[in-house]
Amino acid sequence: MTSFENPLVKAVFESYPHAIAQKLLFLRQLIFDTAAETQGVGPLQETLKWNEPSYLTTASNSGSMIRIGWKQSEPQRYAMYFLCQTTLVETFRTIFPNEFRYGGNRSIMFEQSDAIPIDELRFCIAMALTYRLDKKSKRGD
Repeated sequence: MTSFENPLVKAVFESYPHAIAQKLLFLRQLIFDTAAETQGVGPLQETLKWNEPSYLTTASNSGSMIRIGWKQSEPQRYAMYFLCQTTLVETFRTIFPNEFRYGGNRSIMFEQSDAIPIDELRFCIAMALTYRLDKKSKRGD
């Protein structure tokens, strides 16, 4: 498990109900593992955006931010969020129409009881973490 460098992020995880915290810690580790295995991404910055754990490719500027979170108003649901100004969720929906539940153009949503399709989610994470690299290569930068 990747240790917490930011005590504010750690405190947010500790504020979640235990079962949800475990699910979100799994997503967190999957994000870090995918970043480490994906060429061009480099180290991630873990911070809070909208009081939710957020992962940025600050060192390489290779990708788009990913957030993970839980809302008390939907206690059995948690999500992985992507910037809605990107085409990421639209692309995920095209590639994986039946593997995930989508929240508009900004999230992949999970129920607490869901079995997560790990390979497919890892693919989505890698796409987000390299979003800017993909845009640069298409422009010829």
